[in-house]
Amino acid sequence: MTLVADPFDGGLAVRFEGARIDAAGAIDFKDGMKALTGSESGRVVLDLGQVGFIDSSGLGAIVAVMKQLGPGRRLELAGLTPAVAKVFRLTRMDDVFRIHDSVAAACSDAAQMP
Repeated sequence: MTLVADPFDGGLAVRFEGARIDAAGAIDFKDGMKALTGSESGRVVLDLGQVGFIDSSGLGAIVAVMKQLGPGRRLELAGLTPAVAKVFRLTRMDDVFRIHDSVAAACSDAAQMP
């Protein structure tokens, strides 16, 4: 698992490079996200375009990252593969997170947000 951060106007895009977010890597994922986002401000868009599988531990890790950001910051998701999008729908987490088709769409949406 590798996390690659790219700043954009108003936030930080983080690309998850790996095929799975599961129990084996959930703690490393949370720690890595905390290290990348701890000193930043603004939105965080997590690009999950390479992730083909997520289990409950992975979902819990993403929720934990959202909570780590605090009340003044948002964690948004982008590029969900069909299998991962299905997990978010089935758990109704698609109501909790703002989900974008891509990081580019997330950055474009930011210009239209109040």
